[in-house]
Amino acid sequence: MDVIRVTEHLDPGEVLAGYRKGIFPMGYMDAPVYSWHLPEKRGILPLEDFHASSSLTRTLKQKRFTVTFDTAFEAVMRACASRGEEDPDSTWITERFVEVYSQLHREGHAHSVEVWIDGKLSGGTYGIHLGGAFFAESKFHTVRDMSKVALASLVARLREKDFQLLDVQYWTPHLDQFGVAEVDRNEYYWKLREALKLDRSF
Repeated sequence: MDVIRVTEHLDPGEVLAGYRKGIFPMGYMDAPVYSWHLPEKRGILPLEDFHASSSLTRTLKQKRFTVTFDTAFEAVMRACASRGEEDPDSTWITERFVEVYSQLHREGHAHSVEVWIDGKLSGGTYGIHLGGAFFAESKFHTVRDMSKVALASLVARLREKDFQLLDVQYWTPHLDQFGVAEVDRNEYYWKLREALKLDRSF
């Protein structure tokens, strides 16, 4: 179990302080509490080792979409949350999460990637930015492969801006296809400390 504490409140300052310590929160649709997580094994995506499958490479080359950054942050969050409509327990993005992370977005600490097709939001991802670290939170798609396009676009952006750490929280079989690896807590802390020393803009 990686839950280290539970609180009844969530505020922007506490969220940022948590990320700086390697801790992140999750909400619950059926209870007004927030659990704070510190995994023993951390999922990270080495920016230099991002793997795009042949099908994703073809999709990226087709360019039948438009990618933007920070133009529809709240809409991306709500789209990520809506994935849990059929199973409310599958999402941690409560209304309070939307409020807090949207405030962090206005303050320049949270960012989104949007993928549009024919003017409609068709995929996206969002996360927190501190120093040279980006903490990816969730992604969604309404058109096939557009969440993958959002992730590829995020990686390209972070490479361009010389970020050093892309934290995806947990390794999963789905994320493995992109090159996500697990590192132990001590190695993660070292990578986090080094990334936080950097001054990077998204």
